[in-house]
Amino acid sequence: MFMKRKEGFNAINRLGRNRTPFLFILSYDKRKIFVQPLEKLDDDIFYKLEDWRNYPVKKREKDFTFSKHPTDLFTYQKAMEKIREEIRSGNTYLLNLTFQTPVESSFTLEEIFTYARAKFKLYFKGEFICFSPERFVEIEDNTIATYPMKGTIDADLPDAKESILSNEKEMAEHVMIVDLMRNDLGIIGKDVKVEKFRYVDRIKAGDKELLQVSSKITATLPPDWHGQIGTLLDKITPAGSITGTPKKRTMEIIDEVESYDRGFYTGIFGVFDGKNLRSGVMIRFIEEKNGQMLYKSGGGITIDSDAQSEYNELADKIYLPF
Repeated sequence: MFMKRKEGFNAINRLGRNRTPFLFILSYDKRKIFVQPLEKLDDDIFYKLEDWRNYPVKKREKDFTFSKHPTDLFTYQKAMEKIREEIRSGNTYLLNLTFQTPVESSFTLEEIFTYARAKFKLYFKGEFICFSPERFVEIEDNTIATYPMKGTIDADLPDAKESILSNEKEMAEHVMIVDLMRNDLGIIGKDVKVEKFRYVDRIKAGDKELLQVSSKITATLPPDWHGQIGTLLDKITPAGSITGTPKKRTMEIIDEVESYDRGFYTGIFGVFDGKNLRSGVMIRFIEEKNGQMLYKSGGGITIDSDAQSEYNELADKIYLPF
């Protein structure tokens, strides 16, 4: 079912070259790649990428239960202090630290997927779902655009928008990710531009709302990009917003610090419709293993990060968006 890295990206190149519409799913480490033409897509895979979807809309008509059991603050602080040591040593400047949290719900994975409100959603064979607010890249004509998302705050806090936009730590974190994504697009395209810098979206997060800060960066691709989709994706993944900077060394530190395998969490999924491409970052992610639901979440750590605030952000991101 899953292909290895080289085989998977070659399959993506081949389908793109033939202008065959397909779905692709890349794990965080790209060791597992799923690729399938849309006309042959398995009937237990559902996707939504803004207004592209392959399942009917259903209105939630019953109540549900949801509970979460995040890791304790002490465990989080220990992991964060390891990262701060690496930052002080100059090995990383920003690292996206994540944890997995056991959760329980009266809804199944498929029910959560169906009713969740999000721009980018994926249900994969009863194994995992995501309901992500974050685009990765979209390609229209010969223009590629990416939308790194970095910065989250509770929308109900006083002057929340002004607070997050004026926060120096959040600004530094966002600038680093924008710079990283500019460099990534520069590897595969020309005329790289930051078209929008630090705009704010409102995201429904269970019984509260979050404000999230994003930017838009574009570049121009060669006219034959359709036949190189796999090659292009390989060069710019994983997404900088869920790794950190510098990307290669930061990923090595993530492997040392995090106590679990991310798997498909923080990977990428998308659809090529034969002409254009859309994709999302697989955050807001729930996996089911041996009957236990595991919700994976995290946030960016810099030298100025406060452990309690970052821990609260990790917990705030564990929700069902109904």
